Amino acid sequence: MGKGFNYDPSKNDKSDFLWQVKKNAPPAPLDRPIHLKITFSFPRPKSHYGTGKNSTVLKATAPIYHTARPDIDNLIKFVCDALNTVYWKDDSCICLTEALKVYTDGTPKTEVEIITL
Repeated sequence: MGKGFNYDPSKNDKSDFLWQVKKNAPPAPLDRPIHLKITFSFPRPKSHYGTGKNSTVLKATAPIYHTARPDIDNLIKFVCDALNTVYWKDDSCICLTEALKVYTDGTPKTEVEIITL
């Protein structure tokens, strides 16, 4: 049986993400237990705002938490895979993960905090 290969459709996205955060990478990949905190902030849809003269006013019923796709486990995997071997030696070093998906009225972003244990 020949060697197969895995196609990664997000390879370019991971590369782009890593390029943006590489300036904050440690001098050498961490090789100790890691606690990873990630916050994914998504833009609010127009339906969260009023209409007409209130089009910039957030409705009282607008949710805080983002419960639509993408799934949080896929987002976590994306970050872990993108930062693997640059921020940490191997993602098996990650012992604790906290992740949150929220809406933002500002710029969408992904915040990653790495705490060594």
